[in-house]
Amino acid sequence: MNVLFVDLENVCRSPLAVALLRKKYDVNEIHGVIDSAGFESFNINEPPDERVVNIAQKNGYLLSGKARLFTQKDFEKFDRIFVMDTVAYNNVEDLSTNKDQMKKVDFILNLISENKTNSSIPNPYYNGVSDCQNVFNLLDEATDKIIEEFRNNK
Repeated sequence: MNVLFVDLENVCRSPLAVALLRKKYDVNEIHGVIDSAGFESFNINEPPDERVVNIAQKNGYLLSGKARLFTQKDFEKFDRIFVMDTVAYNNVEDLSTNKDQMKKVDFILNLISENKTNSSIPNPYYNGVSDCQNVFNLLDEATDKIIEEFRNNK
């Protein structure tokens, strides 16, 4: 299953989600493309934010990659597209050309929310290092659900 994580800047939440899911794919011998993208052009080719890199390392994960923009072609390449917040959802929706594309898109927190409230993951880029561990914990739980979903649909 190919999975894309999308947020605004593509330097905090989405690269962290990639690192978490990539390691879980490796451990579970799951094959698929895992990537992240955003919508802010001033972050293109920037590495992940140092605060998020540090929290990932503290928890045994390595972050890599560089920020890139979400494109219409991402709908073709990825089976699931998880957004971090409403802004990312709206931006993805603006680039979609049909309802089938949007069937692939969901809020990442809907994976761990019983009510599927389309809640946003806090953005540590603006909220600071204190939110980084909380964001890590939420994404860790959500990526566990992706693994569980993959196993159930095998």
